[in-house]
This record gives sequence, C-alpha cells and structure tokens, in this order.
Amino acid sequence: MKVLKKALLLAAVGGSLFATAASADQVNLTGQMWTGSEADTKTWQHLADMVSVKHPDIKVTLQTTGWVDYWTRLPVLAASGQLADIVSMQSLRMPNFYSLLEPLNERIKADKLDIGAFTPSIIGGMSVDKELYGLPYDVGPWVIYYNQDAFEAAGVPLPKPGWSLAEFTDAAKKLTKDGNYGFGVAPVNYSVMASAWGDKYIDDAGQLDLVNPAAIAAADRVIGFAAKDKIAPLVPSGNDAGTVIQGRFNSGNIAMYVDGPWSIIGMKDQVKFKVGLTTLPRDAGELAAVTAGSGFGISTTSQNKDAAWKAIQVLTSPEALSYLAEKGRALPARTAAQSSWYQVAAKDITNGGEALDYSLAHSIPYAITSNWAAVENLFNQYFPPAFAGSADAKQTMETIQSLAQQ
Repeated sequence: MKVLKKALLLAAVGGSLFATAASADQVNLTGQMWTGSEADTKTWQHLADMVSVKHPDIKVTLQTTGWVDYWTRLPVLAASGQLADIVSMQSLRMPNFYSLLEPLNERIKADKLDIGAFTPSIIGGMSVDKELYGLPYDVGPWVIYYNQDAFEAAGVPLPKPGWSLAEFTDAAKKLTKDGNYGFGVAPVNYSVMASAWGDKYIDDAGQLDLVNPAAIAAADRVIGFAAKDKIAPLVPSGNDAGTVIQGRFNSGNIAMYVDGPWSIIGMKDQVKFKVGLTTLPRDAGELAAVTAGSGFGISTTSQNKDAAWKAIQVLTSPEALSYLAEKGRALPARTAAQSSWYQVAAKDITNGGEALDYSLAHSIPYAITSNWAAVENLFNQYFPPAFAGSADAKQTMETIQSLAQQ
C-alpha cells in the first residue's frame, strides 16, 4: 500500500512538473485586425484557431476594431509600445507603416517559402525597396462594374476583358441619355486609370510627378469624361465622391464605374439589375491593372517573432485562404485558391471571373508615395472643379503637385 501511495505521489509530482513545463512552452501571441461585422470577426477567429491546430504550442488572441479606428489607433499603439505581435497591413498603407514591421526576406529564404504561389503584384504591394514586410492574404485589381440591363436596353454589346479606351468611350456615349450617364468617375480614380493606360505619375525615384506630359495627358482624359464628353456626372469636392458614384450606380443612374472585387458581396443586395465586370479600358498598349490587398506582418517590438512567423504562414496558407474564399470574404492572394472565391462571390456576376483573371494576369503594384492619403485628398478637392470646367488638366495637376510637396 505504501509503495502504491508513493507511486501515485511521484506520478502526481511528475504530472505537475510536466504541466508546468508545457505551460512554460506555450506562446501567447496577439494579433490586431480590422473587422466590419460579427460574422467577419468569427471568420478571423477561425483563422486564429487554425494556428493552434497547426502549432498546439501557439495561441493567437485577436484584437479587433473597425476599419477607420484601426488606422487611427495604429500609430498611437506604435508610439506607446503596445503593438500586437501580428499586425494586419493594407498594401496602400505599407509605405507609411513598414518601419513598424520586421523584414521577412531572410525568413522566407531560410524556410524556402514559395512566394511564387502568390499574385506577383500584391507581393510588390507588400514590399518596400524589394523587402517584403507582410505575407498577403488577399488581392484585388480595380475593374469596371457595369449595368448589364442598361447595356442590353441600349443595344450596346457587353464589354469584353481587354477592351480599348475607344471602345469604352463609345459605349459610355451610347449609354448617356435620358438623364442617365454611361460612366461615373471619382477623383481618386485618376491614378488607377492613368496606370491602366501606362501613364506615370510617379518618377523613377519614387517621387510624385503629376506635371510630366503623360501624367497631364491622363488627367485631361479623366477630366474630359465629365467636362468634354459629358459621359460622367459632376461630383462634389470632398472625400465622399466615391460613395456618391457608387450610390448612383446602385440606383441605375450610372451604367459603369470603377471599383474592386471587395464590393461584390455588399452590392448584390443593393441593386435591381444584372451586374457584370470587365477590365479597365487600355490605351494602345497592354493593360496595366493596379492591385491592392492586405496581409500580416510581424511587429518589430514582438517578443515572440519566431512564433509570429509560424503563425502568419498559417494565416496565409492554402487552407486558410481557401477558407476565406469559400466564405466570400477575400479574393485570395494565392492564385491556386482564387477559383474558390469566383464560385462563391462572383458566381452571379457576368464575366466576373474572366475580368478578374485578365486583370490579375496584367496586374502591377499600385505606385504610391508615403503621403498618398494627402495626395488623394487633393484629388478629391481639385478634380471636381475641373470636371465642371473651372480649370484645365495642366492647372489642376500643377496645383496638386505644388500643395502635395508642402
């Protein structure tokens, strides 16, 4: 009996020591992410749980907030040393915040991670000076949304991916009648469309250059849609021009507008017509479709960088991105998982898969500056008066260039 008690005591002590050791080996990571709904939060929680399934010794605790609050709080958290171990980052904000994140090239090389499995343009978007700072989970090219019912009622052929600027303009003119417009253009569409036409607005040194001949020519075209061709309505100055354009498209007043695949899910319940997608119109050369997307980086202040590296590999794994695609949450950054998203999110969209495939096959990183938010604010302020004929393209671009450099 004494022997049995002694054995049980030793077993209990041993078990306690084992549990203590296991607890000591447990790594608790934090991850900050934006969410738009309870369902959205549950989706990201599922991905966090996938990390623990793959690595039982790692647990990721999410810290979520809304989209606007996320970017307001990010610099505050950084300044106070309270960044999470894993930081979610959008490609268009990478130039502003990459210094908060660990460079990943050496880790990628050491683990032989296949970066070629991701759409190249979003790898470029998540990089600064050829150094990758985040593994992407989604990607989206800007495309043209169109009202299929309006095209068919006007007897205009549905646009095919790879269509030209001349074909686009001709269609928009035929669709502009009876108080309705063929196209709706927001001021911030300037850079998207200029890129599609091969017109550079940033020089080789990465500096804003809105006053070179190609940049001004692109602005003249964009402004001309409203001021000259009259195929696009006027828009108010301010940051809500894009929302106004999207609302007028949803109501049927505008037959085409520029947006990304992220708007498909929300749009389906708001329109009463058949929606189609096509590519941005190209100029004489090949289309160059800019993309944006988001991913996960490792905070430079994290005390568990190796564990965080393991975690973000799971968060952007084929299994994780296929899950996001099946939920319709994101067009995966991994090319092999993109067909799953088409089958869910774009299944009722005419030519949705074809337009996105073509755009991604002709995609490039979105060229932006570190003060791009300020530049876009200036677009929103000075393009609308030009749309109304108060200033020409050259004057508009010179004004924006001057103010952006102050």
